[in-house]
Amino acid sequence: MIIIAVLKTKLDFKEKFYKKMKNQNTKLLALAVATSTVFIACNPLSKMIKRQNEVNFALTPNPVEMHGDSIAVALTGSFPTKYFNKKVSAVITPVIKYDGGEEAFAPLKLKGEVSEEEGAVINYEKGGSFSHSATIPYKDGMHNATVELRVDGKYKTQTKSLDPRKVADGTIITPKLVMSADKAIIAKDNFKKFELKDNKVVINYLVNNSTVRGSEMSDKDVKELVNNLKMWSKDVKMEVNGVVVDAYASPEGEISKNDNLANERAASADKAMAGAFKSAKIAMPATASQLNGKGEDWAGFKNLMTASDIKDKELIIRVLETYSDLTKREEEIKNLAATYTEVAKKVLPELRRSEVNVVMKKHNLTDDELKTLVDTKIDSLDAEQMMYASTLYTDDAKKESIYKSFAAKFTNDWRGANNLGFLYIAQNKVADAKAQFEKAAGLSPNNAIVNNNLGVCERLNGNNDAAMAFYDKAAGAGTTEVNENKGIIYIIKGDYNSAKSSYSGVNSFNAALANLLAGNNAIAATIDGSNDKDEALSYYLKAIAGARSNDKNMLVNNLKSATAKDAGLKAKAKTDAEFIKFRDDAEFQAAVN
Repeated sequence: MIIIAVLKTKLDFKEKFYKKMKNQNTKLLALAVATSTVFIACNPLSKMIKRQNEVNFALTPNPVEMHGDSIAVALTGSFPTKYFNKKVSAVITPVIKYDGGEEAFAPLKLKGEVSEEEGAVINYEKGGSFSHSATIPYKDGMHNATVELRVDGKYKTQTKSLDPRKVADGTIITPKLVMSADKAIIAKDNFKKFELKDNKVVINYLVNNSTVRGSEMSDKDVKELVNNLKMWSKDVKMEVNGVVVDAYASPEGEISKNDNLANERAASADKAMAGAFKSAKIAMPATASQLNGKGEDWAGFKNLMTASDIKDKELIIRVLETYSDLTKREEEIKNLAATYTEVAKKVLPELRRSEVNVVMKKHNLTDDELKTLVDTKIDSLDAEQMMYASTLYTDDAKKESIYKSFAAKFTNDWRGANNLGFLYIAQNKVADAKAQFEKAAGLSPNNAIVNNNLGVCERLNGNNDAAMAFYDKAAGAGTTEVNENKGIIYIIKGDYNSAKSSYSGVNSFNAALANLLAGNNAIAATIDGSNDKDEALSYYLKAIAGARSNDKNMLVNNLKSATAKDAGLKAKAKTDAEFIKFRDDAEFQAAVN
């Protein structure tokens, strides 16, 4: 019994011990829970989260926009009074979410007045505002996106995050619509359908006489002309274009008589030439002759005197120039002729004349003749004939053959290589084109046309800076081609005002795009007056202009035309941020579905 009593006593003691320990553990656990609850309740991050809707955020632009190759945003916001705890810090990160994933912009760091973290200080009592700018590279797929802000707060070792907040839609990528309308420049020919050739002879007269003497028609110049007329009469390529007769009188006679005398000499010279034409069996057109009685030839007198070796010629000229009265001047001329035999013999007879110019029209090869020679004897063509012949064909293979023949025959002429390059650019053979343009540059260094064309190659290869360097050296090439090529690069780089200037006076899709991006929505006339007016993208761009102008009719009507020409634009329009505010409109939906 004693043993049993002892065992019972031990069991009672153990039971009391365990019961006591259990009560103590319960109290400790309760104390721990109470302490944790107090700590959480004192964490200022929790209070900030509860009041997070009082924080203002704004992101511009909204929708966000792609310019150049980047998306730039400006974030502004403000915190209310007694919100941003003095010991708290926060990081605000704009994040763009799109089908391909998400990309974070550079974050903004803020902190309370006594926080030891980095960042701009926000006052607790007064609250405060903030601003932040950031840029990220644009990636494919970001056109259909949203931008949200993620705010992470820190208090001592504790961190908490505010709810993500959507602040923008996006992205407008309208600059990517720029067309690859790079303009290479072809070297032109100097081919002429015909050439006008002057054939001048002089017929001299006796004093106060208008009769053409036989001796004058036997002079060397007249005889040579007559012989040429006989030869030309047998040449189908030669044709009389006209006869111009300028007749003069020497200035020692009376003014009224000299005027009539000059007219009579013009008529007599024309009659004499008609006889020459008749003997050569060349028919003169009825209206071929142009007769000009020039009267007294004072300018001729002065020129002959100046060129002569007559003594005191400078004095004679100076004296005559002092008389403005023509009658008085004539008297002095007569005195000179009597006093100076040389004037009467060497100068005055040369002034009594008719200058006859028989203008012949020499026709070049006809288009049909050129085509025949291209196929049979292309090497017989001269440079201008061959270069012009290439314009008679629309077949690229034929043009290429002609340019190659040109380059082989006229090895120092840059135009053959340049025009081969022009042809290859049109065929999207950029490497082949560049090789030809480099050959042309070797033959004609610093050639503005070739520099433009090398710039086109660089642009198509993605080397925009190198392309612009070539364009800067291409001033004067073409009419607007160089500026239009620059305009493409300006659009790509996001310099829309420069692009607009480059397209000044030009009607095209890219010109309209440049104006739209520079803030001018009135682009319809620029497109409608261009060769691009019937392109699906042209209607699409006018739809965008309608959306930017809040003109729903312009938007819907042009969008219908665009999608009728290219059904693939329906899907594009559905996610195009340009149309965000119209997405729920029934007419818009009808146009894209």
